[in-house]
Amino acid sequence: MTQPLFAVYGASGCGRGVMPLARAQLVGQCIADTRLVFIDDQPAAPVVNGQRVLRYTEFLQQEASERHAVLAIANSKVREQLAARCKADGVRAWTVSADNVVRMDDVELGEGAALSPFVTLTSNIRIGRHFHANLYSYVEHDCVIGDFVTFAPGAKCNGNVVIEDHAYIGSGAVIKQGRPDKPLVIGRGAVVGMGAVVTRDVPAGSTVVGNPARLFSPKG
Repeated sequence: MTQPLFAVYGASGCGRGVMPLARAQLVGQCIADTRLVFIDDQPAAPVVNGQRVLRYTEFLQQEASERHAVLAIANSKVREQLAARCKADGVRAWTVSADNVVRMDDVELGEGAALSPFVTLTSNIRIGRHFHANLYSYVEHDCVIGDFVTFAPGAKCNGNVVIEDHAYIGSGAVIKQGRPDKPLVIGRGAVVGMGAVVTRDVPAGSTVVGNPARLFSPKG
């Protein structure tokens, strides 16, 4: 009987971090890890960390009742392109989550998330598609997170915050709590730098750094 096939799309650093979580998740579902592969469009080796590496076309050619993939690609724009590619080819978005991720009440999580160890999602949260939450990051109560958002390790998002599509929250950054009637907003495609402390709205497409966070203007 043909079985489903699962993949971590991307065999570089991000993908190698997600693969052990994917393997453990399938073992918990009594699915052999032989049904788990890496997808990489430019594979450096046929096997990485014990798992086969296939090109995308090879993945589609494998015998399978269904195909599922989690997109372990740090660049959110590329992640969006690959999500559209997979959907067009009938590859289902797959959410991979560490065993010790904490999810509290009323958390709505979009498809295709990658949740690393020690991530916490508290209560009354809405999170969009293909969210990446790296080690020790958290989302507090009453937050709305868009599609293709990335939290680097240790990113801290406090309550009543809106983070729009494609935003990137750097390692160790802290986003101050907003108010129920006036949430703090991180605009679409904004970048919050490593260790930044965000105390006010961040405009779409901008980069903020420092404590308190200010707009970054590179010197010419």
